[in-house]
Amino acid sequence: MSHPVLDLRGVRYAYPGGHEALSGVDLHVHAGERVALLGPNGAGKTTLVLHLNAILRATSGSVSVSGRQVTTDTIAEIRRCVGVVFQDPDDQLFMPTVRDDVSFGPANLGLRGDDLAERVDEALTAVGVADLADRPPHHLSFGQRRRVAIATVLAMRPEILVLDEPSSNLDPAARRELAEILESLDVTILMVTHDLPYAAQLCERALVLSGGRIVADGPTVDLLRDEELMRAHRLELPFGFSV
Repeated sequence: MSHPVLDLRGVRYAYPGGHEALSGVDLHVHAGERVALLGPNGAGKTTLVLHLNAILRATSGSVSVSGRQVTTDTIAEIRRCVGVVFQDPDDQLFMPTVRDDVSFGPANLGLRGDDLAERVDEALTAVGVADLADRPPHHLSFGQRRRVAIATVLAMRPEILVLDEPSSNLDPAARRELAEILESLDVTILMVTHDLPYAAQLCERALVLSGGRIVADGPTVDLLRDEELMRAHRLELPFGFSV
């Protein structure tokens, strides 16, 4: 198998107050995989995500992206490779129009003119919101804003797309439409989610993070069928849903 595009080894992280949120995380994701990161509240999922593009830096251990270890010298390059879409799209949308928001990242890389316009149109088309390019983001529905937030990241052409609770607060139609979009993207995906049916639908492989450690790694359906594992880590399928 090829070298992983995302490789964490023995990652530990303690917050200033002393709480150790990550306690030796080993994690690898290979090119083209769609992997779900599952776990109860307080497991360390958000802390882990913030390590993936160097918003947080490990107390010990290593984080590597496409063979490049995260260091002070590589942060800019790492952030171009790893695109993080946060749970609340309003954390990422702040410009007057959708086009302005999606242009912001590539423009900061120096793209101008036709090259910039092409990059923006490509990202908007990928998430099905090209017709909203000239709308103010705050006039859009929550589901539309989530798509635009994803487009702002895709415009940077990341190697890895990290999604934090992508299905949260979406109605059933928006949830289904987003799943179709994510299935169509030609990019490696790590999806942090409490939505276990979404994980089963979109990700062949899943990891369970609990107590700051990866406690399970395997085919998503197999993990969701493991009643003892699920119970031990406070993971529950919706009533009536079976895998």
